[in-house]
Amino acid sequence: MAQKKMSGEVFLPSKEVIEKAHVKNWDELNKRAQEDYEGFWAAEAEKLHWFKKWDKVLDESNKPFYKWFVGGTTNIAYNCLDVHLTTWRRNKLALFWEGENGDFKSYSYYYLHKYVCRFANILKSMGVGKGDRVTIYMGRVPELAFAMLACARLGAIHSVVFGGFSVEALHERLEDSKSKVLIVSDGSYVRGKVVDLKGIADEALARAATVEHVVVVKRTGHAVNMEPGRDYWYHELCALPMGNMGCEVEQLDAETPLFLLYTSGTTGKPKAILHTHGGYMVGTYASLKYVFDIREEDRYWCAADPGWITGHSYIVYGPLLTGVTSFMYEGAPTHPYPNRWWQLIEKYGINILYTAPTAIRGLMKYGDAWPQRHDLSSLRLLGTVGEPINPEAWKWYHRVIGRGKCPIMDTWWQTETGMFMITPMPCVPLKPGSGTRPFPGLIMDVVNEDGETVKPNEEGFLIIKRPWPAMMRTIYNDPERYVNQYWSRYPGYYLTGDSARRDEDGYYWIIGRVDDVIKVSGYRLGTAEIESALVSHTSVAEAAAIGLPHELKGNAIHCFVILKEGVEGTPQLADDLRKHVGHEVGPIAKPEHIDFVKSLPKTRSGKIMRRVLKAKALGIDPGNLSTLEE
Repeated sequence: MAQKKMSGEVFLPSKEVIEKAHVKNWDELNKRAQEDYEGFWAAEAEKLHWFKKWDKVLDESNKPFYKWFVGGTTNIAYNCLDVHLTTWRRNKLALFWEGENGDFKSYSYYYLHKYVCRFANILKSMGVGKGDRVTIYMGRVPELAFAMLACARLGAIHSVVFGGFSVEALHERLEDSKSKVLIVSDGSYVRGKVVDLKGIADEALARAATVEHVVVVKRTGHAVNMEPGRDYWYHELCALPMGNMGCEVEQLDAETPLFLLYTSGTTGKPKAILHTHGGYMVGTYASLKYVFDIREEDRYWCAADPGWITGHSYIVYGPLLTGVTSFMYEGAPTHPYPNRWWQLIEKYGINILYTAPTAIRGLMKYGDAWPQRHDLSSLRLLGTVGEPINPEAWKWYHRVIGRGKCPIMDTWWQTETGMFMITPMPCVPLKPGSGTRPFPGLIMDVVNEDGETVKPNEEGFLIIKRPWPAMMRTIYNDPERYVNQYWSRYPGYYLTGDSARRDEDGYYWIIGRVDDVIKVSGYRLGTAEIESALVSHTSVAEAAAIGLPHELKGNAIHCFVILKEGVEGTPQLADDLRKHVGHEVGPIAKPEHIDFVKSLPKTRSGKIMRRVLKAKALGIDPGNLSTLEE
């Protein structure tokens, strides 16, 4: 069948990629999912284990509080581990890990199951049961995954707080969730230094009334305070007889809460997104399997942190549900040198790498020589997550890391969505910077202020018009905020909070958060668009754009630029960059001012905090900085 001519720069999948892919024709899969949406998801659910099958796939009787697989009973931890023990996967490598200091651990599905049961018994002995909240505050270590799965096994609700958040951020989350137990590591290694997580936790615990017990996992071995009667070493508890027995799994209703994950807006306290066992399990399983074309022999590496939704869905739950072998790395991508990731890929024969554009740009600034020292031929698929990727960074990732042969799965989704929402598959033609189309069966749109579909290539608000299994169920203890924030602006439709455009081929291009759109002289300009133009200049490694009030234009564009090594910031270069942006985007997008800086304020998940730059430029209070990396 002849390929319809597509607009713009297109990277077509090779014949070999299509022939080997699980999904060889995206349109056929999407047609099937659109025609029988509930049937499509039921078929995916049937590939997993249910103690009792559901009575109804989707219950829409109390919109927007949708329910999936109603009446069914299951347990996501059982599907991650127990189901594999009756097959040859019992002895398959489930998870292997390298610490920043070179430490190494590996676990078969059989041994991972043992460790999780042991951890579940420890929690059970502390009185943790169905519905209890357990906060987990650790570095990127295997025990973090054990703890999550142990909670799920018992029907307890885990709340993972990114290891390295401040005292106040941890305290806020402990208080809001009213956690009974805190699991913390003594410390973690980041860029060759020890982060004292237990010390931070102790300060937070001084103000957290509900925490009864603290389990401390030894990682760094530095001296920490252990409060008698409250704090217990994990390795000592593991040595007790009760830690070595099996642990019967709880059979849970599909809508039983699985976890809370806190996400910050630009203002106000962090909100706890609530996900459940059944629908989340089906969504993460199907999306990972199809998008990354998971095969039994794969060695898959999601280089995110388990403390974020990417880590929940695609480091812990998704990979184990599909039965793949997954890699976890503790430290920074550039420690001790900028080739650490490429060294790991070569050393372990990684097939799939899924990471953030921020990391790609950060490594790209060191040039091609570092990755070219390594054999990266084991890679067959690449992926990106977290923010729109600049076309220049996309092409570098494809050319230098993928050696021109690895399709890039550029995924758009959110903490709230639980799973990939806009994403290609290996069989889909790719456009650098576009996440391509919605996952099969989903209905999405780009609309104006009045909720009307905008024309092709016009920017608007990105909305989701149909519920999906892995969707958040509510904001914990605040259902009113859930309705107001996500479902009230366009009743019946989910408001993502992102602006986007859809081109003539139906491909979606995420512009950025709605508050990351700058209106100049009546024109809406996405910060991502301006930043992409700057990064496409040979001197620029990274950039951030903000809008500042302007008497005539309404807003003027101010940019902050990190230059590549060896490049000096001069007035002449600033002028060249202004002209370059004017050339790439249009005269209206020319920055009013360019600041050359050494670093940019970012969240710990790598997103640029433009509101901090804006507040600093305006001389006002930047607000809540608990998610700031440094």
